[in-house]
Amino acid sequence: MESLKDQLGKMMDQNKLNQTYQDIMKNQVFKDPEVRRFLAENKEVLDKSAIERSASKLYEFVSEKQKAENMSGGLAPGYEPKLILNNHRIDVTYEPTPELINRRTEEKIKNRINSVFLPKDLKNATFDSFEVTKNRRLALRKATEFTGRYVSNPKAFHKGLYLHGSFGVGKTYLLGAVAHELSEKGFASTIVHFPTFAVEMKNSIGKNTTEDKLDSFKRAKLLMIDDIGADSMSSWIRDDVLGVILQYRMQEELPTFFTSNFDMDQLENEHLTFSQRGENEPLKAKRIMERIRFLAEEVEMSGENRRHK
Repeated sequence: MESLKDQLGKMMDQNKLNQTYQDIMKNQVFKDPEVRRFLAENKEVLDKSAIERSASKLYEFVSEKQKAENMSGGLAPGYEPKLILNNHRIDVTYEPTPELINRRTEEKIKNRINSVFLPKDLKNATFDSFEVTKNRRLALRKATEFTGRYVSNPKAFHKGLYLHGSFGVGKTYLLGAVAHELSEKGFASTIVHFPTFAVEMKNSIGKNTTEDKLDSFKRAKLLMIDDIGADSMSSWIRDDVLGVILQYRMQEELPTFFTSNFDMDQLENEHLTFSQRGENEPLKAKRIMERIRFLAEEVEMSGENRRHK
């Protein structure tokens, strides 16, 4: 396939443009307002000969600009042509369009959010799209206050939130909004659905990947544990997985969030105290709760189930 330069070369005589190309230049190129402005701004540098030698570049600029405006592809999709001076001749460079810049920025934001076993669209959650109601206002305020403190001093210890309430009131969505807000400021976070994570940890035993998985979560700069207490836990998950994660994060003072359908007392007495085998272990449950209470402030959320809207 012939390049644009080769095609234009066939249309040009060694000393002058042929009539066909003159018509193209006259009708398309020199009527273009950006071309006219560029030539006017650089009239002290560009004489008639220089403009003629740069004819193919001017045509390339106008042609590619029209393709970009018509969204019909072009030499560099997502980029727009710009005229520049290059050694007293006209040249064309390509710069990313505002749309491409915005898309790349949004991709960087989403890439800083490690969402594990949760819907992909959670990365699109924002404070602006969080519907404020009387029963959700406090949680939103606490979340925005946290992000403000964290951004101002990320090396200090900041208590996360323990958001509890019934199904579908927006607890997980608010976690996503916190993660998105922090990601916009350049901070990474990890959000994990705990019941699915517990199953994955059990499966990792046979694959000999338990330590690696555990290490990645306990060391996360900002960890959000979603839906804790949704399923009954084995003693191993409670003590050797969740307990290890929380112990490390408490010692290192790493910010940690939780969501649950149960308040802290219910989580301790109804879910952590009794193992899957029915074993009554209140001291072990209390040990876990001490770490959760150290890491997070309890905040209730209530309202209608938005999943059924």
